[in-house]
Amino acid sequence: MSQSSATNSEDDSKTANNESVAVDSVIDFKGKHFGLESTSQDSDDYLVSGSEGTMIDVERFCHADYRIEQYAHSVLDFSSQYGIDLSISYTAPNITGRPSKYPEYGDFPQTFAMRTYGAWWDRAPSRLKEIQPQNVSEIPAEDFIAKTWICLWEDKEFYTKPIYSPSRARRFTPPLKRIQLPTKTIRLEFNHQRLHYYTEIDAVLLSGKKFNTRNMQHLLDYYERQRKGSILCKLQNMKFRPICRDNYQNRLQHFLMHDLDKFISVLSDVQIQSMQRQQQQQLQSSNTDEMKISKIGLKNMPFEIMLKIFSYLDLKSLFRVGAVSRFLYDVSTHPLLYSELNLKPYWHLASTELLSTLAKRATILKKLDMSWCGCTVQTISPTEFKKFIQQRGDSLTHLRLNSTKFLNASCIDTLGIVCDNLKELSLRNCSPSPPLLNFSCLANLKNLERLDLFQTVIESDLLLTMLENNPKLKHLNLAFCSVAVNMDDVAQHIAKYNKQLISLDMWKAHFLSAQGLLVLSNCHNLEEIDFGWCLREASLGDSLREFLTQCTKLKKLFLAAVRGLTDRDLEYIANLCPNLEQLDLMGVLGISKERYIDILQKCAKLQLLDLCFCDNIMDYDVALWSRTFKVDIKSCQVPNDFR
Repeated sequence: MSQSSATNSEDDSKTANNESVAVDSVIDFKGKHFGLESTSQDSDDYLVSGSEGTMIDVERFCHADYRIEQYAHSVLDFSSQYGIDLSISYTAPNITGRPSKYPEYGDFPQTFAMRTYGAWWDRAPSRLKEIQPQNVSEIPAEDFIAKTWICLWEDKEFYTKPIYSPSRARRFTPPLKRIQLPTKTIRLEFNHQRLHYYTEIDAVLLSGKKFNTRNMQHLLDYYERQRKGSILCKLQNMKFRPICRDNYQNRLQHFLMHDLDKFISVLSDVQIQSMQRQQQQQLQSSNTDEMKISKIGLKNMPFEIMLKIFSYLDLKSLFRVGAVSRFLYDVSTHPLLYSELNLKPYWHLASTELLSTLAKRATILKKLDMSWCGCTVQTISPTEFKKFIQQRGDSLTHLRLNSTKFLNASCIDTLGIVCDNLKELSLRNCSPSPPLLNFSCLANLKNLERLDLFQTVIESDLLLTMLENNPKLKHLNLAFCSVAVNMDDVAQHIAKYNKQLISLDMWKAHFLSAQGLLVLSNCHNLEEIDFGWCLREASLGDSLREFLTQCTKLKKLFLAAVRGLTDRDLEYIANLCPNLEQLDLMGVLGISKERYIDILQKCAKLQLLDLCFCDNIMDYDVALWSRTFKVDIKSCQVPNDFR
């Protein structure tokens, strides 16, 4: 599949806002804020549409009267990808430059593919509940311009599949909001719940008018003047214009000497008119008020009820309602309303100042999500975050810092020392390879029930120590784990110290042998396991049978690209997994049709079956099985829209 978007600073693509399944990419384009004065039309990265012309004036800023199209130059950051950093297959950087496969349709490693699809991950035992879910709705993805993100497009209505959708690549070009600000950076946010299967993107195209960068400061000053505070708005409403000389340093003194009397006079007239209107309204309503029974106001309601009402407000609304009156301010700043903080939807607003304010209110903070905060611009300093944790981290039980870039060694040390009550720690995509952070202090954590190290490089000895120190661990994500970590050693520690484990993700982790699979059979409470691209042995022997015999609660079993699977192994799955709901056999070869039918017949709770790139099955077989057993079967042979 191919997606393409066009913008001046008009571009940002969003297909929803559920971050539990969202992948975000921040993309940079060559040139300064799309001011491509030195650009050659023959360049590989640029296309010029329309005829050459002069610079035209829009809002007193110069733009060219022709349009320029430019492909993405680099990927600044991303939250997830199907490929690994050590490979070029299905990785985020593949969306840079011109399309390499579009308009061809199919599966191409040269594109960018996402890690998840559909709502299946939200139905798994490892699913996460949102912190402050009231914050999540109607949060747009936005385009970064001069330290401001502006929403250019969002899909507010849930997508419905067309009755007929041909198997062909497409250009995705949504109707974008037109603004006159220049940009060279966009952020794309995708909702994977709307994807029927893994979707591949080949390129991103930025289109717009050339901007004269010499006018940059003039443009920024213009938009800054549009942000008027309450005093400026009042002055504007009174049609009062103070005389300002060229010497701006003496502006206040000039105002006091020449314009103050005029301002007071105008203000007095406005106040007198306002009082007269109020008196008239009181006279008109006095007769009717005498006949009405007095109503109970907000101040008359019990404080506990007010807190309950305010608990449904998102964070931004709490700050706004606090500016209405002193009473509402006292309610909106109560510590009980800040026991859970989700700053992820407000990643573009999170700052050092916001953390300082929240530190005063969140005195009993229990759960904190700061995912993506500070991902593009360092709006949060490590020092302020460290100070915040020192003040409010001792009571934290849940902490999510996915894709945060302000973390340093000192921050990690503080987390390990202060947050000793943590039950959940999520550090997805926080440390690349080679690792830049020292996680040694995390060995102090001994109450963890959930540990997520997806795409985060960590030392093998430290990981084993953390497993040993947290016997209550229930959910562990080691997908894309460092190649330095031996998964057999991890499996042995899990079998010995973490027998309460419910979910384990080893997708594309370093090599796990049949022996490692065998020792994991000691975890009898396992309900979800992902061995995709991890079990690479030619033969699994009896290890899978022993594992399935002991782990009878399995609901999700992912075995993508496990080449050692045989017909006998699939018989074990059919006979030993009565609770199975999701089964991934993508890329498994040499399996007969009868074994697939056996699984469909005996696994009565099965909802998802991935048979993509499996041999020995025909298009009509998959279509028939899907209709007969009411199971969502993924197959490259049959377009899903025909079923």
